[in-house]
This record gives sequence, structure tokens and C-alpha cells, in this order.
Amino acid sequence: MRTALWKKLALVATIGAASLASGAALHAQGSREALVVSTGWLADHLKDPNLVVFQLGVRTEYDAGHIPGARFITLDDVAVTDRTNPASLTLQMPAADDLRARLEKIGVSDNSRVVISYGRDRMTSATRVLFTLDYAGLGARASVLDGGSEAWTRESRPMSTEVSAPVAGRLSALTTRPSIVDAAFVRSHLSTPGFVVIDGRTKAFYDGVQTGGSAERPHKTGHIAGAKNVPHTETLTAEQLLKPAESLAELFKAAGVKAGDTIIGYCHIGQQATAMLFAARTLGLTVLLYDGSFEDWSRQADYPVDNPSRK
Repeated sequence: MRTALWKKLALVATIGAASLASGAALHAQGSREALVVSTGWLADHLKDPNLVVFQLGVRTEYDAGHIPGARFITLDDVAVTDRTNPASLTLQMPAADDLRARLEKIGVSDNSRVVISYGRDRMTSATRVLFTLDYAGLGARASVLDGGSEAWTRESRPMSTEVSAPVAGRLSALTTRPSIVDAAFVRSHLSTPGFVVIDGRTKAFYDGVQTGGSAERPHKTGHIAGAKNVPHTETLTAEQLLKPAESLAELFKAAGVKAGDTIIGYCHIGQQATAMLFAARTLGLTVLLYDGSFEDWSRQADYPVDNPSRK
């Protein structure tokens, strides 16, 4: 039975079919081709009237040269981090009305076709923005640029230092998707058939060799009890391109994911996990994000943690 199910997942990975599952969880928005665009596609559509290109990364790199028409944004533009309150969680999804205002401010409208680019090692920022757009109900018209700005420059495509005046967008009231879960939901689904909790952090944190968080507020050491590990770094090639579907399918198969399962993803603060969940969505898998992630889990009394480094 398990072999038959994974043959089905392999087929999904090959042809980029639609979502395989389930319930109130977030269904994948179409295929890999809908979630990822190539540099060639973007070059052909740069002058489309509704195109909005975002660049995630470092401002100095953006100022030195960027994809023509791209707008520089940061995660603070689309997420809540209360730096005045040490007890607050990092990088939380805004309430619907706040999120709508934030998206309008950076130029997103109902008819926008959004492409998200990124500088080196900033893939997780791009996928967090994509996840946010999908949560806002705008995912069907949003994609990540495969390889980001480095892929663009490797191909000697045109660059610009011009920064256009920002033009606000206009959005209807958001119809958000049920793609965010909390600690109680995760705990209650640790052993629920059809759900797999996956840690998107690198192996050193998952194994308890390293401890996340800050010196003032360290996280617990190890991982959510029973969670599997698909490091977000393993979803990309050395050139920061998304790995082929067959390679991605093997990663999730090794983590125990079966066709029809819903993945609950987490990481340190809800950023790196979005890259892992993005890879899962390109296979047609259904995903949920534990937005508080291990930062939140570490603050929950008696919530179970496994630390392989102690064994």
C-alpha cells in the first residue's frame, strides 16, 4: 500500500498535479509551474501592466542593481514583530485588515501578478512573502523567481539602479485561508493519522547540537517530539534553484510523508519552514504553518521536546 501511494506522489511530482488532500487545510495552488517562474518567463513579462516584482535581500545590493521595475521590500512590510516587547513572538502573520493595508502599501492590487525575487541565501524570505500572499487569498497570482536575482545576473540579463516612486495598490477585503495553526493544534495532531509535523531547520538544530533563539531568550534544545526533519537548505541546488521534483519527493518520502498527508511545518520563527512547505506545495502536497514555531513551542510548559544529542 505504501509503495502504491508513493508511486502516486511520484506522478504528482512529475506532472505538477493539483492538491492531493484534505479538510480545512490549505490546498496547493496548482502546479510547480504556477508556483515557480523562470528568468526567461519574467524577462518576457517585465512590461506586463499588472506585474509587480518584489526583491528580498539587502538594500545596498538592491541599490547597486536590480531587476528593472523590482520593488525592494523586507519581511517587516508583511509581518508583525514587536521589538519593543521582548516577550512577543517574531514574524507573526498580521490580522486580515492590517495585512490588507500592508499589501496595498507595497503595491499589491486585486489584479496584480506578483513575482518574488531574492538575493543570495534569501530564499526563505521570498517563500515567507509567497506564503503570506497565499494566506491572504492572493496565491493564485503569485510566484517565486527560480534562483532569484543571482540567476538573473548569471544570465547577463538587464539590471537597473532606478527606483520608481511606490504606487499603492487597491485590494478588496481579504478572504484569508486556514493555513496558520497554533501550538495547541500541533500538539493535538502529533500522532494524528494523515498529519506529519516537519521541522524545516537545519539538522544541527533538529538534532540538538545547536540551540536556537537569543542569549536572553534561548529556545529549548532539540525538536518537537515526534517531528521529522526536512531542512530547508536541502530543497535547493548549489545555485539556489529549486531541486527537481523527483529529488524533492524523495526528501518528503524519507520524512514519512505519504500521498494525501497534510504537512505541519515549523522552524525557528516561521520563516525557514515556508521554504520547506513551498517545496512540498510544488509536489501538490497540502501544508499548514505553525507560525509561532519553536520560539513559541519552547515557551509552552510541558510541551514535549526530543533532544537526540542527549541519547
